[in-house]
Amino acid sequence: MRTFAIGDIHGGLQALQQLLEIIVIKKEDQFIFLGDYVDGWSESAQTIEFLIELQKNYNCIFIKGNHDVYCENWLAKGEVSENWYGHGGEHTIKSYLEYSKKDKLKHLRFLKTMKLYYVDAKNRLFIHAGFTSMHGPYKEVYESNYNWDRTLWETALSTDKNMNKNSIFYPKRLKLFREIYIGHTPTTNYGFNIPMQGCNVWNLDTGAAFMGKLSAIDIDTKEIFQSDIVQLLYSNEKGRN
Repeated sequence: MRTFAIGDIHGGLQALQQLLEIIVIKKEDQFIFLGDYVDGWSESAQTIEFLIELQKNYNCIFIKGNHDVYCENWLAKGEVSENWYGHGGEHTIKSYLEYSKKDKLKHLRFLKTMKLYYVDAKNRLFIHAGFTSMHGPYKEVYESNYNWDRTLWETALSTDKNMNKNSIFYPKRLKLFREIYIGHTPTTNYGFNIPMQGCNVWNLDTGAAFMGKLSAIDIDTKEIFQSDIVQLLYSNEKGRN
């Protein structure tokens, strides 16, 4: 069985479909999606619908991202914050124009079942953003950190990659897990359009919401798979603001 971690999609359904074709997915494969399925390109609702169908035939684990929280609140309560609307929410709302109330409720139920984080049998953590507790995500005080925290990634980047994990200077949060897989912070912010590694943390958000690609990694072999630049697949759109 192969296990793939997949980065932030942001409504780029065509990129996701292309990526799965490139991987040449098999029935026994497992897919761990790291969140932010919506807000960006024009197919947010369609992406959610595709994932609901995908899990019927494949072993899928869905982590909830900060943009998915926004979408869930809108579907549940009609909440439209100015921050969300201006950072992709407008495109998500438009993508639901032709969806019935029944379909929206189905999507809401799907969003509510998503995990805030997942730890596999080999002590590998999958989370959208991060956590701040030195005791791990199980002891996190503020639930929003699962979706929003950037300090875990910043800590991983600022730590000498050659430092021995047994060193007293090695960040305690990073010692808790064999590996950590995240999204949330685009690697394109650092000039990379491929997944980045800091210590034992892998960042799979390769800027698919903007001018980057959608990425997946085989977590055992570390082979990387990528779509085309997503903007090329949605040539008449601008993506996220």
